[in-house]
Amino acid sequence: MDSILIVDDERGIRETLRAVMEDEGFVADAVSTGEECLKALGRRAYGCILLDVWLPGIDGLETLKQLRAAGSDAAVVIISGHGNIETAVRATKLGAFDFIEKPLSIEKTVLTVRNALRQQRLELMNADMAAALAREYTMVGESVAMRALRKQISVVAPTDGRVLIYGESGTGKELVAHAIHAESLRAAAPFVEVNSAAIPEELIESELFGHVKGAFTGATAAKKGKFELADGATIFLDEVGDMSPKVQAKVLRVLEEQRFEPVGSGTSITVDVRLIAATNKRLDVEIEQGNFRADLFYRLNVIPFELPPLRERLEDVPLLVDYFNQHFSQAYGKRPKQFLTEAIEEMQSYLWPGNVRELRNTIERVVIMHPGLKVTAADLPPHGKEEPPAASFRFPSFKEATEAYHREFIQRKLEEAEGNVSRAAELMGVDRSHLYRRMRALGIQNRGERSLP
Repeated sequence: MDSILIVDDERGIRETLRAVMEDEGFVADAVSTGEECLKALGRRAYGCILLDVWLPGIDGLETLKQLRAAGSDAAVVIISGHGNIETAVRATKLGAFDFIEKPLSIEKTVLTVRNALRQQRLELMNADMAAALAREYTMVGESVAMRALRKQISVVAPTDGRVLIYGESGTGKELVAHAIHAESLRAAAPFVEVNSAAIPEELIESELFGHVKGAFTGATAAKKGKFELADGATIFLDEVGDMSPKVQAKVLRVLEEQRFEPVGSGTSITVDVRLIAATNKRLDVEIEQGNFRADLFYRLNVIPFELPPLRERLEDVPLLVDYFNQHFSQAYGKRPKQFLTEAIEEMQSYLWPGNVRELRNTIERVVIMHPGLKVTAADLPPHGKEEPPAASFRFPSFKEATEAYHREFIQRKLEEAEGNVSRAAELMGVDRSHLYRRMRALGIQNRGERSLP
């Protein structure tokens, strides 16, 4: 339930506003001075504050200034019986949501409070999404290659220089593009992404440049393309090496002239975009084979970034494992796993042809599928070769396959617990008597025991 704080030195106004807000379903408190307002905020976080300008002691504007200095994110509505433009402007600059004059209209005041609370919720949601996005695109690693990459990003990002990112699949090209945008002068503007390999050939031109109504079958309305949406912002062309020669020519023109024509239109649209491109192909080879335009390559390749494969920075594996372990444990509501040294060493001995994406998928799979808390090398999915057929395929019935899985699982837990059945039951999250019954049913002989009770 939203809470409201009313700050006014007139008792009648305080009591009336408090009664109105409570009738509207809010929790409402009321104080008479700015000092009392600041103390009240130390006891409770309010969603909205109705703050009079003229108060004994510190006035409303000074109170608002101190609220913001203290880090309060409450939506503040200034109220005054002596309103003027100068006061309203000062209040807005200090972060007030709105300014209303006395005598107060109850209907207008309630509407203003609801709008202020709605705006506050939107701002909090945006802040949460921005924080989540920042976590999603965190660059993890302290190897020499990663430190050099961060330095390169910090130098290049504040410019409008075009960037071409090279790297094998799964090395984090999109992550680097996001990092460049986040540190750029266009960070507050959108980051518009286009995966050139994921869009059908017949749609890529329309996707990039838009179209007018009737430009082709199915074009029932005009549509803006990615370049127009990225005006004043950053556009990221992923897998740029997969573009057709026709689309390459139009992209080249945009880079040269900063304008283009939507499909079916004879009118040019001028844009101001910063372009970041990425590819896992050798574009020099693609040029030799006639698949990529040399002039477009030179336009894109102003500032090249070469992302190292994971096999060249294996010292970052423990940090990446910890990051993904925490990330997926939180996402799935599970306790973080404890990857034993042997598991970490096993992962550092693997060359990761799928790079960071493959490692990420591996940790996600372990977090979801591994029932225990500790993860050994034996608990990791097999690497370096194709997955063997599921063990259950060897059994003629579902019952036999299930029993085989349970038998292996219990035996592993008994080994982990060094033969202690009580400890194994605890690791499995079951009652000891239940574990004994399952062991008896499956014919499992515990090490050190001649028979089961």
